Amino acid sequence: MTQRTRKLLGTVLILLSIVVWGWLGTFLYMQFFAGLPPLGLIAFFAVAGGSWFFPAAGIIRWMSKPA
Repeated sequence: MTQRTRKLLGTVLILLSIVVWGWLGTFLYMQFFAGLPPLGLIAFFAVAGGSWFFPAAGIIRWMSKPA
């Protein structure tokens, strides 16, 4: 697979992962964390938002491999 194709596919995967990660975070919030006090919600959204970095970093690492 050429690097150009890998970058195109990686971009699509990152965009898809944003949608899936947002859906998952919303689902978890609605099912388990909706009744938390404000500081608990801040912690939940900080962790949920920050942990998106790990799947995105893996996709970016894969995209940047030489051809």
